[in-house]
Amino acid sequence: MSVLVTGGAGFIGANLCRALLAEGHRVHAVDNLITGVRGNVQPLLWNPLFSFHEMDIVDASVIDAFQGERIDYIYHLACPTGVPNLVVLAEEMLKTCSLGTIHVLELARKHGSRVLLTSSAEAYGDPQEFPQREDYTGNVDPIGPRSAYEEGKRFSEACVATYVRKYGVSAVIVRIFNTYGPGMSLDDTRVIPQFLRNVRDKKPFKIYGDGSQTRTHLFVDDLVNGLRVVMEKGRAGEVYNTGGNTSMSIRALAELVISLTGHEAGINFQPHFIHDHAGRCPSTEKVRELGWEQHVSLEDGLRRMLAVCLPTLVTSSAVTLEKSTR
Repeated sequence: MSVLVTGGAGFIGANLCRALLAEGHRVHAVDNLITGVRGNVQPLLWNPLFSFHEMDIVDASVIDAFQGERIDYIYHLACPTGVPNLVVLAEEMLKTCSLGTIHVLELARKHGSRVLLTSSAEAYGDPQEFPQREDYTGNVDPIGPRSAYEEGKRFSEACVATYVRKYGVSAVIVRIFNTYGPGMSLDDTRVIPQFLRNVRDKKPFKIYGDGSQTRTHLFVDDLVNGLRVVMEKGRAGEVYNTGGNTSMSIRALAELVISLTGHEAGINFQPHFIHDHAGRCPSTEKVRELGWEQHVSLEDGLRRMLAVCLPTLVTSSAVTLEKSTR
């Protein structure tokens, strides 16, 4: 099988590439490295089945970039992310979600490829229904401070739906909720790597607002498995939520990380610099009907991430625990 992964140098993209290579697939990773990191795919370059292409899917030349290649599957993950980038990279988000998605779909038409678009929980905006089912149309402000990403993803979904109906492209959509795990840079601005960075630097956790806003968290291996299940079994034109099954406040998450690491610098609460959503919680009944399940609990996943990101801390904690039980 020959697979193209856009956004292949991102956190999720690189993990997906590794999983596909492990099963012997030919993998082409495409990334313009705006938020992706070359180091994420550097360890894969030794594999003769892997190739990395630094290019921007906003450029229409991507449609003809794989002349003579067979592209069976396209996982379309490309899009700048991160709350601090909502203004800084707003234009890039909009262009990637619009022009970039159309170019990917044209590439799929040309090769007869099956396509999976990774959309986002942000497509629901600031939801008023819990849990969020795929048929919930959301509560989105089209000109609000988060609109470049929210509306960008919603437009990407509309592009997919159009190409399915008009051209018969076999394409599916996965709305991703908060994801974490090894390979996530501690410089990432999302909440879990931010907390672990604070642990490393012995600085207080920074929580915006009172920490009552809720999220679910899914280990990256479970997400990658979900993407592959939907690619194989999802119905064309359909949307599938893929996210964690336990809702937790940001404050409770901080307390869990403290309990796992012994972090002593405390928590600083600050006003949020941008409108934040009060909560997100996916209904995953639809993806579970395809055979997907979450296997890694949040606590176990955090331990695995700590073992990779902060191995010295984990070793020290284990020694301390061993001494205290003698």
